[in-house]
Amino acid sequence: MDVSDLIDVAAIMPALKANSKKQLLQLLSERAAALSGIPEREVFDTILQRERLGSTGVGNGIAIPHGKLAGVKRITGVFARLESPVDFEALDDQPVDLVFLLLAPEGAGADHLKALSRIARVLRDADTVAKIRGTRDAAAIHTLLSQTPASHAA
Repeated sequence: MDVSDLIDVAAIMPALKANSKKQLLQLLSERAAALSGIPEREVFDTILQRERLGSTGVGNGIAIPHGKLAGVKRITGVFARLESPVDFEALDDQPVDLVFLLLAPEGAGADHLKALSRIARVLRDADTVAKIRGTRDAAAIHTLLSQTPASHAA
């Protein structure tokens, strides 16, 4: 499973403005709803419910909010590069400026975990993250997210 299977260029917001974690999640939910046909409120409530279990801010300015929804047909994502970082109650207490929202069908099970792992692996790559932070071009961000980090570790 490649990240390119999880996200389309239309799902990338390369210069998002948000003032808070809640507003950020609302904006991501809005885009996910527009792309998936799932009601925005349903997406937002699912993501918020997951955040209450513990922040999905994984550190280094990165968050991977996620959730499972009945109406989702396939695992899909929305990515945002923020103009200014927001407090996300991340594990390292650093504000977040890169966010990959992942939605999965209710019965996704292991595939949901594989997708999360794949995204985390890509966003752990310092070179990739630096390049993403340096561009406001959605197609360029999509290409960077779609690359296998190991390919430039040689």
